[in-house]
Amino acid sequence: MRYFRPVITTATGHQPSPYRSPNQSIIKLNSNENPYPPSPNVLKRLNTFDGEWLRRYPDPYSQEFCHAAAAALGIPSDWIIVGNGCDDLLNILMRACIDETRTVVYPTPTYSLYRTLAQICGAQIIEITYDTQFSLPLEKIVQADGALTLIASPNSPSGHQIPMAELRQLATTIQGLLVIDEAYVDFAEESALSLTQTHGNVLVLRTLSKGYSLAGLRFGFGIAQPALLADLFKVKDSYGVDAIANCAAAAAIADQTYKNQCVNQIKLDRQHLTLALRKLGFQVPPSHGNFVLATHPEAPRLHDALREHDIWVRHYPQAHLTNKLRITVGTPEQNQRLLQVLTNLL
Repeated sequence: MRYFRPVITTATGHQPSPYRSPNQSIIKLNSNENPYPPSPNVLKRLNTFDGEWLRRYPDPYSQEFCHAAAAALGIPSDWIIVGNGCDDLLNILMRACIDETRTVVYPTPTYSLYRTLAQICGAQIIEITYDTQFSLPLEKIVQADGALTLIASPNSPSGHQIPMAELRQLATTIQGLLVIDEAYVDFAEESALSLTQTHGNVLVLRTLSKGYSLAGLRFGFGIAQPALLADLFKVKDSYGVDAIANCAAAAAIADQTYKNQCVNQIKLDRQHLTLALRKLGFQVPPSHGNFVLATHPEAPRLHDALREHDIWVRHYPQAHLTNKLRITVGTPEQNQRLLQVLTNLL
């Protein structure tokens, strides 16, 4: 007996990074987690959390967070939809926009979950390969005419950011929904947020996992005009974000001073790490995320050897990425340890 749809049986599924307890003595630079703790205000808020809010269902619209985010970002609070991480929001978008007759389009290499979610929906998938310079294949994306177009900017694993002029042209030209995934935008110099004001077909995704050091909380949000969000609310779980996450996320996004201090340190260390890796013979293009993509002919060997020294970085099996390592920017001490081991290995 076949219990599941054929597309589920044949799908490969998304492969998250192996879990390791924070107590284990490894330097974990493979998941793009922020190396610094969340805002002290988050922990203070959790210490005063009233257990009564656990007895009740949480606010389905996360109004406390939405008001805090609106104040921090300068947007109306009713332009926000929240989810259990950006992955949850991507799932909502796929279910709302995609079926067997509709197409999802995105340039690749990029976040691998896009393909997994589209496969599960049985969608027609058009992947358009970036060139070696990671230039946006604008004309090909427009010609693909997707019901849903996904653009990660900054992108992972490349770290590049799409120029605003190209995103604006794309939003103006395509007929379907354009989702700009800004998971790493806190480490970049510009944002596409303003496009949501001028284009009703644009939704910008944000997360608290990277810049706000809350990957373990699972909290993401989308920004778009209310008319667009209205249909997404029909698809989202009524209580997709729990009460603890709502209050912690509100405290985190309200503390922009702390977040910016951590982000500025990471950007400085990103520059130092890039220069040091280049001196070791790696090719490292500029990155707009909290990671770098380092090219070296011995990348597979270095990946495995680093594991033996309890240093985890990311290596991809795809043919055009086999000579590359994606390395999260850690603390100065973690980065220095990484460089010391790489120096010995080379």
